Amino acid sequence: MATINTFEELEIWQLSRIICQDVWDLFEKTTLGKDFELKNQMNRSSGSIMDNIAEGFERNGRREFINFLSYSKGSCGELRSQLYRAFDRKHINKEEFEFLTIKTVTESKKIGAFMSYLVKSDNKGSKFDK
Repeated sequence: MATINTFEELEIWQLSRIICQDVWDLFEKTTLGKDFELKNQMNRSSGSIMDNIAEGFERNGRREFINFLSYSKGSCGELRSQLYRAFDRKHINKEEFEFLTIKTVTESKKIGAFMSYLVKSDNKGSKFDK
């Protein structure tokens, strides 16, 4: 695997940024933007996916990174659940729901695969380098 120097280079972070923007786009073009509690929760959970990837990467330790990736994976599930609420409340249509659901499932799987890779890695992180 190539050396990654910044979290912005990680495919999982790039996809999480797109998901975050897609969620924001829903706020602007649907009635979801007027459901302030759900909007706030969805904004926070979508942001949490990308923010925890970034924070974990910056910790410079494998175990901590895996832990933060676990939080990001959890936020994918949280956002997916919130998408059901938005759909059930008729804020978003079936196509919008399925589009973002597929993206969050894909992101969750990619994060899980990356976590598995890190668990098997011998590299403990740059803070352990001497």
